[in-house]
Amino acid sequence: MARLPVIVGFGGINSAGRTSFHQAYRRIIFDLLPTALQQEVLLDLATITQLAEHQNGLWLTPDGEALDADTLIDTFGEELLARTLIRRIHPSLFDVDNVVLHKSSALSPVSEGEKLSFSVKTRSLPENIPANWQVKELSKTHSEITVDGTLETFIKDTKPLSVKAAGQLPTGFDPSKLYQSRNHPRGLQMTVYGASDAVLSSGLDWDTVRNHVAPDQVAVYAANSIGQMDDLGFGGMLKSALMGKRTTSKHLPLGYAQMPADFVNAYILGSVGNVGTSIGACATYFFNLERAVEQIKSGKVRIAMVGGSDAPITPEIIEGFRTMGALAEDTALLALDQLENQKEPDHTRSCRPFAQNCGFTIGESSQWTLLMDDELALELGATIYGAIPAVYAFADGYKKSISAPGVGNYLTMSKAMAYLQNIIGEEGLTQHTFIQAHGTSTPQNRVTESHVLSQAAASFGAEAMPVTAMKAYLGHSQGTAGGDQLHLSLGVWEHGVLPGILTSTAVADDVYTDGLKFQLKHEDYGKEHFKAALLNSKGFGGNNATAVLLSPFKAIEMLQKRYSAEQMKAYEAKNAEVKKAAERYNEAAIRGEIEPIYRFGFNVLGGEELNITDKQISLPGYEMPVDLKVANEFDDLV
Repeated sequence: MARLPVIVGFGGINSAGRTSFHQAYRRIIFDLLPTALQQEVLLDLATITQLAEHQNGLWLTPDGEALDADTLIDTFGEELLARTLIRRIHPSLFDVDNVVLHKSSALSPVSEGEKLSFSVKTRSLPENIPANWQVKELSKTHSEITVDGTLETFIKDTKPLSVKAAGQLPTGFDPSKLYQSRNHPRGLQMTVYGASDAVLSSGLDWDTVRNHVAPDQVAVYAANSIGQMDDLGFGGMLKSALMGKRTTSKHLPLGYAQMPADFVNAYILGSVGNVGTSIGACATYFFNLERAVEQIKSGKVRIAMVGGSDAPITPEIIEGFRTMGALAEDTALLALDQLENQKEPDHTRSCRPFAQNCGFTIGESSQWTLLMDDELALELGATIYGAIPAVYAFADGYKKSISAPGVGNYLTMSKAMAYLQNIIGEEGLTQHTFIQAHGTSTPQNRVTESHVLSQAAASFGAEAMPVTAMKAYLGHSQGTAGGDQLHLSLGVWEHGVLPGILTSTAVADDVYTDGLKFQLKHEDYGKEHFKAALLNSKGFGGNNATAVLLSPFKAIEMLQKRYSAEQMKAYEAKNAEVKKAAERYNEAAIRGEIEPIYRFGFNVLGGEELNITDKQISLPGYEMPVDLKVANEFDDLV
């Protein structure tokens, strides 16, 4: 009997805000929310962006004003909303108008005491200013240097980027200030915040949870698709020597793509269980999810944390994608909207899936999903947010170009539909399932993915299967995009609204529409209308995946057939307490009272502390031992 992998916790952070408690989803459908929930979303954003600090029932602004919640929202509500979703890249990451180009250049020889004035918009001072320089700042844009004699030095020039928009985390959010970040790259800082959010928002005490299973029955499967490429990771390692800086001992190890998994094991869960990192470009999250689902179904693993954390908004990565012709550049967006006398486009509409478009918009995100088998979830009283019975992943076969689309996605989507139909029937598939599309906003994707979706939907008899695409709001967070799709889909069953692709005013003429209904507006279907969702990823290099997501209502309905009424009643009683604990976390998080889990140097074990026999291994701090009674699946051959 296969175990059902159920979602018992989820969390993280993306450009829409905190993922847990559907806060990021609520930001997207903000205008449809009741006033009380709008206020909750805005207060949460005020806290995480450091615009206000909760003290004694009031909200203290950086200027020292103490405001009540209503006044804070009235004063800063629009500003808080503007700090989210796709927008112009904020200088807190880097200045898109003045990206540094490192060139060897020389200042002309000068006489002793002569003053040299230059614009710091186009030139920056070296980090280690020579002793014979006297620097006086004249304004925000100009400085004056007095030198004692002839000087030649390495200076920096700058240029503007042609891509100026991204799905940046809410402006003001700085994960490095929430724990002892110790020069961690941004993606790993986001990992600590995101994975902690998933665990704490579940309402389950982690130490209690892990005492219910053997240490080797816990797993973490996580990755990002590019690695940590900022200056504290691989980026710093590659640039330091060229810039005359010192390469540090952290640049290389902290740059690896498996580091999100390593951080969760070492500093958050303290897990000694199964670990793995699967990388597949845009499909990375679903590749790791597939492994978790198969391990839980087989009974080898009872708890799995699946996640990813990508922070690709750097000048170098943006330039790399731009030169491939993959990103939406400002000039192309202006031409698309036929705006001739406007300097910049509306950056909030940079990403337009399945419409007339010109490229994708890069995003950053950290998303984490906590899964359990159905029996353990009921035993612990865990809230069941949905279930994932299957994930399919296939390659494209022979190709002319590694970046060209292929046939693999036809296989993943069709297999997923066939599998789902076995669970919810033909009507359930064709009339009560929505598709969360990859939807990158490139001209090529709108044609190729729509053909995949249309062919599959029509083949199974669908006439108007709803299609939406969350990248319209979040941007493309690379390997973590699947987590964005998964977690924002869960909000549909909390509020009943399927978000539309509002940035796209009309479906492009070359998009295939048979069997599909492209959702160009928010629509209230009701909480229980959809029984399932199909989450699709059509990845670079031939990495395709489609995940089957069952609604929480369908998951509970299925479990009622496996467990007795008494067992379900006992579960509901336990779950009531878990939900209360989860809500306490949410309220505390909104007030800014929660710190991420970061157990550095906590209960570190060495081999001499283990109790090892030929039957089991006992670990200090773990209630259950690792069982060494390992079955031989090949006993017929021995």
